[in-house]
This record gives sequence, structure tokens and C-alpha cells, in this order.
Amino acid sequence: MKKILFLSFFAVFLISCGSTKPVHRGGNTGKVPEAIIGKTDSKPKTVRKVDAHPNNDLAARKKEEEAALENAEESPKEIKKEIIEYAKTFQGTKYKFGGTTEAGMDCSGLVCTAFQKENISLPRISRDMATKGILISFKDIEAGDLVFFKTSRKNTITHVGLVVEAKRGEVKFIHSTTQAGVIISSLDEAYWKKAFVEVRRVI
Repeated sequence: MKKILFLSFFAVFLISCGSTKPVHRGGNTGKVPEAIIGKTDSKPKTVRKVDAHPNNDLAARKKEEEAALENAEESPKEIKKEIIEYAKTFQGTKYKFGGTTEAGMDCSGLVCTAFQKENISLPRISRDMATKGILISFKDIEAGDLVFFKTSRKNTITHVGLVVEAKRGEVKFIHSTTQAGVIISSLDEAYWKKAFVEVRRVI
């Protein structure tokens, strides 16, 4: 009798435990909802962009500004060199009164054209040029200065040249002459030494 009661109690216990299948609120389909499949508790990682250190940006910007400044501002010596080199390209050009091109040029035309290449404007006539810049002592003469002459009986400046070299006491200058056109001469030559008046510095 005791065995029958024990078996009956055991059977009731199994029935009350029910099925081992999970019970879902979404219905009796017995399937696991798709929203649950593959779901994990981990969150996606956020990638944070790290900007360069402000000090690095400042240093780089400073270098760029310094480089731009160096390129933008040429020294007077460099400007003079450019003017001289450009004037030399006209060597052999014939003389032409009032001329400023390879077809022909006069003395002031040559100087005006050479300086204009560096955006420096000078008067068109040599005697007016002699009013510009500053008067320089002959012992301080250097390349890029202007030398003025009186080549006629009139007591006025009539000729101008551009100094291209001043070494070991000798001064060479480029100019345009009526007979030879654009040439390089020396102040040691008797004619130009006698006609020389003054030196002026524009740059």
C-alpha cells in the first residue's frame, strides 16, 4: 500500500514540473524570438579622433610664416643683383634715342628698364634720375649704384650708367652709348673719368 502511495505522489510531482521547454510571452510557437538571437551585453566601441597637440600646430604654422616671409622679402643686395643681370641681357643692343627695348635704347632707357623689372620706377631722363636716391662717396661705391656724367659743354647731367662691379679700386658700369650701343665700360677710361660727376644709390 505504501508503495502505491509513493508511486502516485511521484507521478503527480512529474506532472506538476511540466515540460522542460521554455515558455515565451510572445505566444506558444515554441520558437526563440529573433530579437533575442545573437544579442549580447557588449556595446560597440567608439573610436575617438585624437587631434594634434596645439603646440605642434603652432610650431608648424610659425615655420610656414617664416618661409613665406623669406620668399616675399628679398634683400636690397639680391634686388640689385637681379637688376644688374637683367641689364646685361641688353648688351649689344643698338643705341636709339628714347628707346627702351631690344630694338634700341638710350642710356636712361636702359636704366629705367632694368629697374622696372623689379617694379622700381625711375624718371625717364638722366638729369632727373640724379635727383633720386642718396649721394654716395666714390670710395663707398658698389654694384647697383648709378653713375652720372656730363658729356657736353652744358653744365648739366647728360648720361647715366649702372655699376655692375666695384672691385680693387676699379668701377665697371653698363650703359648705352651713341656709337657702340649697350656696353660695359670702366671709370678708369680717360673719357668717362673726365666726364664723371657723381654716384647715387637708389636701393
